[in-house]
Amino acid sequence: MTETARTQSQARRRTKGVKVERIFTQPGVHPYDEVTWESRDVVQQNWKTGETIFEQRGVEFPDFWSLNASTIVTTKYFRGALGSDVREKSLKQLIDRVVLTYVKAGKDHGYFRSDDDAEIFEHELTWALLHQVFAFNSPVWFNVGTKSPQQVSACFILSVDDSMDSILNWYKEEGFIFKGGSGAGLNLSRIRSSKELLSSGGTASGPVSFMRGADASAGTIKSGGATRRAAKMVVLDVDHPDIEEFVETKAREEDKIRALRDAGFDMDLGGKDITSVQYQNANNSVRVSDAFMRAVADGTTFGLTSRSDGSVIEEVDARELFDKINQAAWECADPGLQYDDTINDWHTNPETGRITASNPCSEYMSLDNSSCNLASLNLLKFLKDDDTFDTATFQKVVELVITAMDISICFADFPTESIGKTTVDYRQLGIGYANLGALLMATGHGYESEGGRSLAAAITSLLTGAAYKRSAEIAAVVGPYAGYARNSEAHKRVMRKHRAANDEVRTLDAMDGDIHKAATKAWADVIELGEKHGYRNAQASVLAPTGTIGFMMDCDTTGIEPDFSLVKFKKLVGGGSMQIVNQTIPRALKKLGYQTEQIEAIVEHIADKGHVIDAPGLKPEHYEVFDCAMGERAISPMGHVRMMAATQPFLSGAISKTVNLPESATVEDIAEVHMEGWKLGLKALAVYRDNCKVGQPLSDGKKKAEDKPAEAAVEKVVEYRPIRKRLPKRRSSQTTSFAVGGAEGYLTAGTHEDGELGEIFLKFGKQGSTLAGVMDAFSVAVSVALQYGVPLETYVEKFTNMRFEPAGMTDDPDVRMAQSIMDYVFRRLALDHLDFETRSFMGIHSAEERARQLETGSYADSTTSDEGEDDVAGEFESYSQSAAPTSPKKVEVEESAVEVKSGSGAADAREVSSEIHSSAELLEKFQGKAADAPMCMTCGTKMRPAGSCYVCEGCGSTSGCS
Repeated sequence: MTETARTQSQARRRTKGVKVERIFTQPGVHPYDEVTWESRDVVQQNWKTGETIFEQRGVEFPDFWSLNASTIVTTKYFRGALGSDVREKSLKQLIDRVVLTYVKAGKDHGYFRSDDDAEIFEHELTWALLHQVFAFNSPVWFNVGTKSPQQVSACFILSVDDSMDSILNWYKEEGFIFKGGSGAGLNLSRIRSSKELLSSGGTASGPVSFMRGADASAGTIKSGGATRRAAKMVVLDVDHPDIEEFVETKAREEDKIRALRDAGFDMDLGGKDITSVQYQNANNSVRVSDAFMRAVADGTTFGLTSRSDGSVIEEVDARELFDKINQAAWECADPGLQYDDTINDWHTNPETGRITASNPCSEYMSLDNSSCNLASLNLLKFLKDDDTFDTATFQKVVELVITAMDISICFADFPTESIGKTTVDYRQLGIGYANLGALLMATGHGYESEGGRSLAAAITSLLTGAAYKRSAEIAAVVGPYAGYARNSEAHKRVMRKHRAANDEVRTLDAMDGDIHKAATKAWADVIELGEKHGYRNAQASVLAPTGTIGFMMDCDTTGIEPDFSLVKFKKLVGGGSMQIVNQTIPRALKKLGYQTEQIEAIVEHIADKGHVIDAPGLKPEHYEVFDCAMGERAISPMGHVRMMAATQPFLSGAISKTVNLPESATVEDIAEVHMEGWKLGLKALAVYRDNCKVGQPLSDGKKKAEDKPAEAAVEKVVEYRPIRKRLPKRRSSQTTSFAVGGAEGYLTAGTHEDGELGEIFLKFGKQGSTLAGVMDAFSVAVSVALQYGVPLETYVEKFTNMRFEPAGMTDDPDVRMAQSIMDYVFRRLALDHLDFETRSFMGIHSAEERARQLETGSYADSTTSDEGEDDVAGEFESYSQSAAPTSPKKVEVEESAVEVKSGSGAADAREVSSEIHSSAELLEKFQGKAADAPMCMTCGTKMRPAGSCYVCEGCGSTSGCS
């Protein structure tokens, strides 16, 4: 009898079930009857062309759901063909489709003690989803209750061995996972290196060569048939003989991207020429061991070992190899690090096999050929009006959600047979949370403070303790997971490690003290119940990015992340948008003891400046409470690392998070982050240095071929001197006002009588300033050179794509993005004074010409054109707009909710420029420079970081994470 069959047999012999406790609901009252429902029209349009990309009218949502949440749920999660009778049109239908499937499976598999418990479970799960207390990961909303395969997992780990059959099977399995809209990771270290021989006597090609085929496959299939890239992780052990080639792989490709971009090719994310470079569809990570990190610290050598017999093929200097890893990460943000010994020291199933890899975002780490379904709690929902954390309710919700997550494995489908068997036998779950950053701010805790880390540690400890407590209780009803018997001692050892880590937490105030007491009690129950019944789940918790589901829950912050910025972009139900100071700021100021008048003055300052520096009446010692991921007071890299370290000991898996560093960061700074991550006990770490990747910059125009030199004179030497062609005393000129990255200036271009450009004047900076003087001198130099015959196209070639601050969005519809003032000025001059053929050769076109090309396939003259088209080298922006509800009164309620209410401490709200479509673009306005983030490939809005990927505020799409 197999382990799976034995567990099912044990379950059938048991007659008792789980007792489900009421948390939010009342007997005899359905959760739907407690809220006010309203009808909304969800319409998404491309703001450039006016094209409607999605439209569904008359959808039903609670009145307290934001427009953004209802739009994302309608477009992403409602099933059925648009316009058909089977299309879902109410949140009730979506929640019922999911919840009733869970309830039926729970009944069928003996989870509930009675029918009353099943009904309470249904109502509590419905209430929590309805009120945005938690959300399942996206595959649940996509698939559960539909005719599609009931795939509930977002995270997969595959395996590959040193054989061609296994390698080709890897390509196939990965393709099926991508087709289903999920991501996968695997470790290639079993494949022999290019320094070893094959059985036939030839030399092996090595794992990096096979990565090319997998990368091409991923780029072709993409994820779920959509426009976003497939999500994948590729891992290689640090002792693999091909490790240096692996480390430098993506850095060398980034060099190619820059060279091709400078040659005029479209190398933007999603650009038509980006497919000419390799390895762009995967995150790469190096598995480092404690032995390697000690060798780095001690400055000794480290052995690279054969995959076939384990012998040392080559001794390398550990520090030199570590430096190469750091250098590559500095250049292109890859590879990340995974700390192998730490990961496996917390492994509950070592008798089954080691943990060798992770999912694409690095939060799920478990056995090969396994999967994990995720769910995340909205922490701000547990902060009561008196600013205390509702510890008891939090624990009960964790137990409710873990029960539901385990039930889902009973009916779930899986992309491969091996993944299905491992998942059913080990039942890996990944409960986590979102809105930690908002919770810390609202309670007056700095993200980069001891108090903030203590509170986060206590919450995470209670999360996992409550999850394993319920796992042991479920095991008492339906039996432990099938692989528990052979791993019981190891599993119990890890539970004791979690409890010991909880004992090390030092609380600093009443809030984290109360949570920590509950966590301590939960871990005592975990140990006691586990000894009696075992555990239903091999793992219980991770911290995922919570991108799309974070918007579904109207969260201000994702996963473990701090707040992105103090001012947010918000859409209104009646149409239009507003710039809003975060709602948590007034609450935080009140918690810190500020009076209503002071709060209003500080909020007004933040609305104007985007930061708290020099805010009237705000004490400098309170600045840290309002530190964010980006902006004037950005959290330091080590602040992120220490927060991860505070929560890592209480997680079964790891944390999806990228440590952001400024562009000025050095290789040594990255080395320090990597080393400290190891010392502090993290399982995985990824870094991103601002502007280290080509990302979104405009492509250069194609370089013109150099003119052939004139034939040398044979018989006599002729000296040629340029003749200056001066402008007439009275000449025509045109002045253009412009703004680049929020910095304003003026460009005046004077012409000869024949219309040829003869002079320019640049006004930028205050009169008498050094900058203004430099601009005057530059203008004179260019003007004189133009009059001596230097072609304008020469200047255009030299100065376009020059990169320095200020840079970013402009107010010119023909040149929507500029990498510097010079980049903008000479693109504008090219458009105004060069002929079409010359400009076209250099890749510079007007908005009208680009619109024409989209319609006709040609930039050349056509009878129709769309005015006001924007060019961001293939990028575009859109906005999501909703028509007003049936009742005009409801529109007033929604809009008043974002206005400043006198004496209430509500956040400041004001109209925002029509050119801003996301919080990332709003932050650019305050910073005066472009945010280093990609544009959404679905709706064109600039994305913002979420864990180790990016998420779009416009439509909820992610850059690769599931």
